[in-house]
Amino acid sequence: MTYWDNEVDVMVAGSGGGLAGAYTAAREGLTVLLVEATEKFGGTTSYSGGGGVWFPCNPVLQREGVDDTLEDALTYYRAVVGDRTPAELQEAYVRGGAKVIEYLESDESIAFQMFPWPDYYGKAPKARLDGKRHIVPKPLAAKKLGELSASIRGPLGTDRNGEPQPDYLIGGRALVGRFLLAMAKYPNASLRLNTALVELVVEDGAVVGAIVEQDGERTAIRTRKGVLLAAGGFEGNDELRQRFGVPGVARDTMGPWGNVGKAHEAGIAAGADTDLMDQAWWSPGLIHPDGRAAFALWFTGGVFVNQSGERFVNESAPYDRLGRDIIEAMDAGTVTLPFWMIYDDADAGIPPIKASNVPMVERERYVEAGLWHTADTLEELAAKIGVPSDALAATVARFNEQAAAGTDPDFGRGDEAYDRAFSNGESPLAPIVKGPFHAAAFGISDLGTKGGLRTDTVGRVLTADDTPIPGLYAAGNTMAAPSGTTYPGGGNPIGASVLFSHLAALDMASR
Repeated sequence: MTYWDNEVDVMVAGSGGGLAGAYTAAREGLTVLLVEATEKFGGTTSYSGGGGVWFPCNPVLQREGVDDTLEDALTYYRAVVGDRTPAELQEAYVRGGAKVIEYLESDESIAFQMFPWPDYYGKAPKARLDGKRHIVPKPLAAKKLGELSASIRGPLGTDRNGEPQPDYLIGGRALVGRFLLAMAKYPNASLRLNTALVELVVEDGAVVGAIVEQDGERTAIRTRKGVLLAAGGFEGNDELRQRFGVPGVARDTMGPWGNVGKAHEAGIAAGADTDLMDQAWWSPGLIHPDGRAAFALWFTGGVFVNQSGERFVNESAPYDRLGRDIIEAMDAGTVTLPFWMIYDDADAGIPPIKASNVPMVERERYVEAGLWHTADTLEELAAKIGVPSDALAATVARFNEQAAAGTDPDFGRGDEAYDRAFSNGESPLAPIVKGPFHAAAFGISDLGTKGGLRTDTVGRVLTADDTPIPGLYAAGNTMAAPSGTTYPGGGNPIGASVLFSHLAALDMASR
């Protein structure tokens, strides 16, 4: 028999997109306790530079006159995801986004704006090449949050490089900040930092509460309506990565240090079934002087080469597709780490990367760490990075011919709208001609794991026989992603977290 120290209607574990669930429950009149295992609110969401959500036909887009339909969006999503996840779960995601934005925007503290971002499979039927299925939170002045602003994780430049926090919260930090601002109006909601979920309390097959730990002291929380697990993935836990076969290592993830899978393990112990446990949201990663490969995108030049000095991938592809191609090449043995970005001196030796996410530090530090190399000729550069000199010279010569022609028959760079999103719609093939020549080391990074507890269309966690576990819900990277093994468009991870947290809270409120 459990002796309860506290009692609430709803407990939420995690403070990224899970804040949507806590906010919704509080707004619907339920008593809510949100616990965050780390010293800051926000989780991986707070590290997102855009903080966007992929929610077709939502009110923000409608105000801009976007001529999309939910049927078109669903056709695209299903074409990309296929039958890897239940059709009803895919439909719940695609159709649910517009309604949740309408709900959230009715609160003056929560506001979004359109930020066009092309769908990631531009050749799929009904893909939106103009990117008008994507919105982001409006920036938020830190002073509006007062002391709360210091309790929000990030940005990455602050956490990893010690940079001062900016005066405005943007991207994922703005989304987290807006939720915290909105929740401050509800005395029926309380939030605790440095409070980790330890286990779920199960009675007669139902989750009736949870054990949490703060400063070494454990507390039993009874939940009258349910527990929502929205605590991110397990990307920071190398043992779990190895157990489930997730490529890469914890060192190179973009998730914060608290994402170690405790919610996953608690759900599994309570009888939850899982799916997609070997999957993550992938990206190529620029290797920084601290040895960590970090998500990078928006390449305005350069080519990637393997240990044979040859190109092996479309460098301008959407980052998850690019990451998966790299992993496939690693599995085949045609790519070993690090692989190299080869580029010319158009930007005085700085790699042609406009969004390194973790800000680059002084060039000298990369050079001293053996991560960036420079030489007067490609042959000399090849010797420095240990690839065949004739192969590297031939690779660059062929690429320059393709750049002059404006087409890449080898890997299709520039064939899709996303490939051209960072070059004003023009060809992304920039010739490598201005010496001296440079090489920057790359690895494989991820934005977090995407495998987790299987759920139904309102976030109820399921057993292996598809029976919902009473009182248990999951969202975001703690749930098995509706998008399966694909990444249909920017804003899918945060979108799934926000939507299914919201739907879970509404379901709890209805019971």
